[in-house]
Amino acid sequence: MSNQLEKDKTEFIEFLIKQNVLKFGEFTLKSGRQSPYFFNLGSVASGAAFAALGRAYARTIVQSGIEFDLLFGPAYKGIPIAVATSLALAEHGIDAGVAYNRKEAKAHGEGGQLVGAPVQGRVLMLDDVLTSGKAIREAAALINVADANIVGVVIAMDRAEATNPDNAAARETAVSSLSNELGAPVISIAHVTDVLAYLADDAAAGESFAAMSAYVTQHCVR
Repeated sequence: MSNQLEKDKTEFIEFLIKQNVLKFGEFTLKSGRQSPYFFNLGSVASGAAFAALGRAYARTIVQSGIEFDLLFGPAYKGIPIAVATSLALAEHGIDAGVAYNRKEAKAHGEGGQLVGAPVQGRVLMLDDVLTSGKAIREAAALINVADANIVGVVIAMDRAEATNPDNAAARETAVSSLSNELGAPVISIAHVTDVLAYLADDAAAGESFAAMSAYVTQHCVR
């Protein structure tokens, strides 16, 4: 990892902590699993914070080299991410269209489930973090019906948790599963191991580091 990339990841993790997106402690996940950390990008709630978030996504997109025509934000959390990222990309001289979906089709007015720029060409999807990937899969189905081409997905954090933890020989994650299904890369701004490395460098985070280290060893695919 280059020094600049490492610096970018550190700054992003610090941003997540400052915004209460990333928290450490004892949390019960929807699955019932006990986790030493919790991630909720819905905690980003101000103009300055969204601007910083958009810059982080834009920087990752530019670094990835993925060529695209349209940013797509799956409802609901993906919508503000796509808008913030489009504004940040404009600062890089990239004027990208933005579209998103409704959860339910609108029966009046213009109707349908797709909103924003025409869904066509090369589509780059944006979301927060993959758990089941349900929101992205629902949106991907609409994009495919529109005869557009999904060229990638960018998320904030790859939790890298095994989707089939009982089968050590075939452990995959929500990210690898979705990437295989879409036939396109799923890129994360940060990885759970980046969080682990960040905690390792913080002398005051010994307890959190120990809990995270044990959790990653038991539940995550490195």
